Amino acid sequence: MILAGKVAFITGAARGQGRSHAVRLAQEGADIIAVDICADIDSAGYPLATPDDLKETVRQVEALGGGIHAAVADVRDPVALQAALDAGVAALGPVDIVVANAGIAPFSAAGVGSGNEWRDVLDVNLTGTYNTVRAAAPAMVERGAGGSIVITSSTAGLTGMSVDTPGVLGYTASKHGLVGLMRTWANALAPHRIRVNTVHPSGVGTPMVMNDMMLGFLRSDPNMVNPHALPVAMLECSDISEAVLWLASDHARYVTGVTLPVDAGFVNKR
Repeated sequence: MILAGKVAFITGAARGQGRSHAVRLAQEGADIIAVDICADIDSAGYPLATPDDLKETVRQVEALGGGIHAAVADVRDPVALQAALDAGVAALGPVDIVVANAGIAPFSAAGVGSGNEWRDVLDVNLTGTYNTVRAAAPAMVERGAGGSIVITSSTAGLTGMSVDTPGVLGYTASKHGLVGLMRTWANALAPHRIRVNTVHPSGVGTPMVMNDMMLGFLRSDPNMVNPHALPVAMLECSDISEAVLWLASDHARYVTGVTLPVDAGFVNKR
């Protein structure tokens, strides 16, 4: 129970990596403030989470005996996001851990899509993370108890990709941009004992990856054939959650400003 007495604020928590992080941190004693948009974004090109998905996250955390406050909010809306966080703090107590996980990957083929891919992916992935940290960090600083902020980037935040559609370009730009945000926050928040790091997964078996649009993209890019150095086709959510747990815990108390790949050797092989 290495997170006993802690409260974690997690975005994109209704399914996939976000749910996995919520459950894993709850297993180690954290209470969870879980936020998700629970609605589709047309340019994403695949269905996003639903209110029932968020209820399932609540069910799984409560089954562990953990406290959880769940709210529907869009990370692109700072007012709604702040309100969701404030309600969670009122229910569970002040935040010690932030996991800025919400994101989309609109990897539609050239000439296909809504036309909003570039704007939407930057708004969700980059500005949404900015909104998330800006909502939580001031109270963490004022409280003076330190903390940990973990940002979900991607191997696309450390390497280039080979397709120049608006969604792929926007995704890559957003994930690189998260590294810049992280490095600046790591410096700015270090005097307050708040650590900030990014996690960089390769392909993880979630609905963001396991859909017809993404599979078509992967087949179109020869660099995505056997992309890992280790003999594994796809990572599991739990693989990323273990890294998030470590970064969130005191086991990583002097780790800040780090870009941590969890990628089966993807970046090294590139």
